[in-house]
Amino acid sequence: MTDTAKNKKQFLIFLLIAYGVTYAMGLLTWYGSTISAELNPFPNAQMFYPAAGVMLAYLITQWQDALLPRWFYLSFLFVAVLMLLCAVLTVIMPEQTVSLNGQSISLWLLFTQYAVIGGTILCWITLLLSGTKRRAAYGLSWKQTQTSFFCLLAFLLLYFGRAAIASLLDGQPGFLLEILQNPTTWPYLFFIMPFNFFLSFTPFLGEEYGWRYYLQPLLQKQFGLRRGVLLLGAAWGLWHIFLDFFFYTTPDRGLVMTILQIITCITLGIFLLM
Repeated sequence: MTDTAKNKKQFLIFLLIAYGVTYAMGLLTWYGSTISAELNPFPNAQMFYPAAGVMLAYLITQWQDALLPRWFYLSFLFVAVLMLLCAVLTVIMPEQTVSLNGQSISLWLLFTQYAVIGGTILCWITLLLSGTKRRAAYGLSWKQTQTSFFCLLAFLLLYFGRAAIASLLDGQPGFLLEILQNPTTWPYLFFIMPFNFFLSFTPFLGEEYGWRYYLQPLLQKQFGLRRGVLLLGAAWGLWHIFLDFFFYTTPDRGLVMTILQIITCITLGIFLLM
């Protein structure tokens, strides 16, 4: 198989998973909204699909590559399938609930939370066992540590700054001021929340590995640095369309939500490129 044919096959597999599975599940999202099913498992599962598309494409076309982190990829795909099944079962068997802290919640939503935590631990193990060379060969190593740190710091400042400005404009204290005024919440904000990331990084990797690591370089190579980022933002935004119509808001506001989603994704894409 020539490199061109292999790259084309990889791209088609990526599209089939990242968009084909997403839009097929989107139809279930619509149906679930009509029966008032618990829809939270759908966006949780959807975050896994872009990276799952990349990993499946590499496993199929580059299995013989000695540097392929096979066990990490297989572990991630296993978790992605579990998440997908939980979303499907939420619609097929919506009556399955459990009591937690006196509240009734969906059994499948609870399963997704366990799947993310347990799956993340499994993925950490297989990722670390993959070794430095395999991680570096497939974009899984921590590079440009100083740049990444400043990007993270800038994001936090922008995020909390936006929240503070919104609170001032509304004339209300908002969650940020409430947190600062309540010292009992500080351990969660500064210690527990960052720790939780290490127990749930897989959904975030699911999006970033698909969009930033795989699709963005392809679009930039074909259309240039700037247009590539703009196209990625549009493609990323449209990827949310079923969630925009049936999860984040009501169908009558879905179009507005989709437009805002595209603008947000383009803006984030430009920010993450810096």
